[in-house]
Amino acid sequence: MRIFDPHIHMTSRTTDDYERMAAAGVRAVVEPAFWLGQPRTSAASFTDYFDSLIGWEPFRAGQFGVRHFATIALNPKEANDPRCRPVLDLLPRYLDKDAVVAVGEIGYDSMTPEEDEAFAAQLALAVAYDLPALVHTPHRDKARGCERTLAVVAESGIDAGRVVVDHLNEVTVKLVRDSGCWLGFSIYPDTKMTPQRMVELLREYGTERMLVNSAADWGRSDPLLTRATGEAMLAAGFSDDDVDKVLWRNPVEFYGQSGRLDLSDLDTAAAVDPQTGNSILRGGS
Repeated sequence: MRIFDPHIHMTSRTTDDYERMAAAGVRAVVEPAFWLGQPRTSAASFTDYFDSLIGWEPFRAGQFGVRHFATIALNPKEANDPRCRPVLDLLPRYLDKDAVVAVGEIGYDSMTPEEDEAFAAQLALAVAYDLPALVHTPHRDKARGCERTLAVVAESGIDAGRVVVDHLNEVTVKLVRDSGCWLGFSIYPDTKMTPQRMVELLREYGTERMLVNSAADWGRSDPLLTRATGEAMLAAGFSDDDVDKVLWRNPVEFYGQSGRLDLSDLDTAAAVDPQTGNSILRGGS
């Protein structure tokens, strides 16, 4: 089983997670820029964070045979903080980078006017840089949040097929499917979706434009729930080809629209530092 996790926050995970993921079949990941759990106080802190997403984290992932890509954006939660608004002016510098395969996470947290402005501005950047967009839906009032999200997407002029609306559930799936956008589902131990619920949605709506992710972060989450979903699909009677489509070919198709998704040489062995014996090579002198 080959797995491409299209939404996972590896900055908050350990190297043990990379080892477990690689052993489970995870070959590639996309890490969206997001809220780190504590408010950032200036745009300068985002510069360091974005640099790590396109520099250190791909290097770290590569030591375990995992290909790492990123999406870059001002996240919805911090779009409400005036200290972070200058981040919007920083984004063009990063959206040109080869490892950046979409603009994201953008969208809504609390559905404020400030989030409206940041969302629209970043969809415009996605159009300008010919990149897909990864859209976060609010944890509260999801149905209204999805309706508002799809209205802004339609107004932006971006092709719906270049947008994935994430963190969906049984309440929002049909709304987004009918819009022409891609559908993202985050599989969590206690919240969002479970593998079994995901299987039922796949039975009802099919495998087209479906993206399954772990969205693993610093909270209670599990980077192996993508594989658990694949196993649940097989147990429910889905074919190996169905599983490969959902867990590999679909994310490759979506992010491949960036023109930057280099998946060559994925079988290269993970490196070990010959001087230290450490499985994570050290940068610098």
